[in-house]
Amino acid sequence: MLDAPTTPELAELEARPAARQRPLLGYAMVVSAASLWAANGVLSKVILQSGLSSFRLSEVRALGGAILFTALVLAVKPRALLVRLRELPWLVAFGLCLAFVQFFYFVAIERLEIGVALVLQYLSPVWVALWARFYVREPVRRRLWLALALALAGLSLVVELWSGASGLDGGGVAASLVASLAYAGWILLADRSLERGRETLSLPAIGFIVTLVFWTFAQPWWTFPAGVLDDDVSLLGRIAQVNLPFPVLLALVLVLGTFVPFLLVFGALRHLSPTRVTVIAMLEPVVAALVAYAWLGEELAGGQIAGCLLVLLGVGLAQTARVTRAPG
Repeated sequence: MLDAPTTPELAELEARPAARQRPLLGYAMVVSAASLWAANGVLSKVILQSGLSSFRLSEVRALGGAILFTALVLAVKPRALLVRLRELPWLVAFGLCLAFVQFFYFVAIERLEIGVALVLQYLSPVWVALWARFYVREPVRRRLWLALALALAGLSLVVELWSGASGLDGGGVAASLVASLAYAGWILLADRSLERGRETLSLPAIGFIVTLVFWTFAQPWWTFPAGVLDDDVSLLGRIAQVNLPFPVLLALVLVLGTFVPFLLVFGALRHLSPTRVTVIAMLEPVVAALVAYAWLGEELAGGQIAGCLLVLLGVGLAQTARVTRAPG
């Protein structure tokens, strides 16, 4: 899952329509990225249920992300990895937010239906818009209040609040909400770094490096359960009879679930505005719910489906509620 923060640098792209000559290609790239992230959620749940903990899967993803994105930046623009001392604390905070987003997301999908977990995590643009309104005092459009009402109404339907005792796992719901708050912090810190001249492509590389350092201290690599790498893992659900080697599943999470969709989103920004990219990427929870149903047999009640749609509608409104100032 990835948001495309609207920054002055990206706002300048919106002012130059000539740079976006193939919008259909941009739409195809965003839809492909959202679909890959959705499938990655299901694949990650298979890995988690095979016995690897959320801590360890977060650590492996940090290692793979650091290697792949750093290699890309070194090949394209190596100087972009240089860090000024004054921006170091902010980049460390950015990387820690990335670590918490991934970890709490994995905890959530292990305990909840994937579609529900993703919808709750997608509340992050609502938190960002509220932060902009009340903390930064940015002007926001009136639709923010409608967005908040829709999101809260949808949330009550998703967790079946009226029943008095939701059938959802409380820890999973809490993990999803914490992930959405960490994701909001990730967006805001990315905005800040880009506004101050940080190269866009260097952010994921530095973020994953910080995340890798954090997890290495939190759980040293020499304690990793290396024996799991020799296992063959059932894909569970409707294709439980199919088994794949554990390293193959991890490679799919790293390459097709992390690296490729990120590149697709950045490629789409050449053809579409950041706001449009972000709104289209909200297909991810919908696709994830469909994939989880087809693959794992996960089902949502009618009220939960309606709630998911209300939350996504509210998020879409919140995403466009901030008033972007023209650069310069």
